[in-house]
Amino acid sequence: MNVVEFDGDIYPELQTKGNAAQFAIPFAKHILSGEGLDIGCNREEWAFPGSRMIDLEFEDEYDAYHLPSGQYDYVFSSHCLEHLEDWVGALDTWSDALKSGGTMFLYLPHYAQKYWRPWNNRKHVSVLTPEMLRDYYESRGFENILVTEGYDLNHSFYAVATK
Repeated sequence: MNVVEFDGDIYPELQTKGNAAQFAIPFAKHILSGEGLDIGCNREEWAFPGSRMIDLEFEDEYDAYHLPSGQYDYVFSSHCLEHLEDWVGALDTWSDALKSGGTMFLYLPHYAQKYWRPWNNRKHVSVLTPEMLRDYYESRGFENILVTEGYDLNHSFYAVATK
């Protein structure tokens, strides 16, 4: 296995390659169906299959704070929220795009990975924890809240809930 070192810790090199969604998509395929959005996918080939892609890389009028009208069955987002200045505002917008019974599926970097902290990686502007996402979902009335407390080999966690 190829590894990288940062600040005395060893991480799988795969974390330097992007496309974190590749680890979340197999799991998400068992949960998400219908019409949905992939917010922050960066590249078409990295998007959740069958979703409408929302990213600054695409030439349209939509972004994380401005979504197409309509009600969606799901919002999928992998390693995007930590890049947004107003992550609460973004999640509120994403929630508004969901129809009742729709699913929010987030895959996020875990604080345990030191390089992903905003003071080490200036592309990240927020630190999010499983506890914060659980509290957000609860405060907004989501149900069936599933948030992993630990992290996977990509030093990431899942936060999934139903509106």
